[in-house]
Amino acid sequence: MYKKILLAVDLNDTTDTTRVAVHGAALARMCQAEVHVITVVPDMGFSLVGSAFKGDFAGTMMEEARVALHKWVDDVLGIEAHVHVDQGTVYDKIIRTAEAIGADAIVVGAHRPELRDYLVGPNAARVVRHANQSVLVVR
Repeated sequence: MYKKILLAVDLNDTTDTTRVAVHGAALARMCQAEVHVITVVPDMGFSLVGSAFKGDFAGTMMEEARVALHKWVDDVLGIEAHVHVDQGTVYDKIIRTAEAIGADAIVVGAHRPELRDYLVGPNAARVVRHANQSVLVVR
């Protein structure tokens, strides 16, 4: 059914990422699919914001995210996976990574919508709307 599955996780939301792990790993085992996992470090935004941080703060954040994602894969996911850490707009990086690796499916977590989500739109909704792949949204 699927040959490559991309799991998109937010390491700051442990409840959501655990649900994504459970469903993503089950789907991967069922399909005997290759698994990729991505977490996205948000952009610093304006250069004014980035200049407020000393040294290579962005590089340090990326490395910390990489270490944390490897630990999450080992501790929570429990299956072999390729790890991807990127920086930028969350939904855009998820979609671009899915395209780059040739993913057949994307698994994302989503919380119950709040009023602000109807106005702005959560990342999961944007992935669903814009991705070329099938998207499994885990609530």
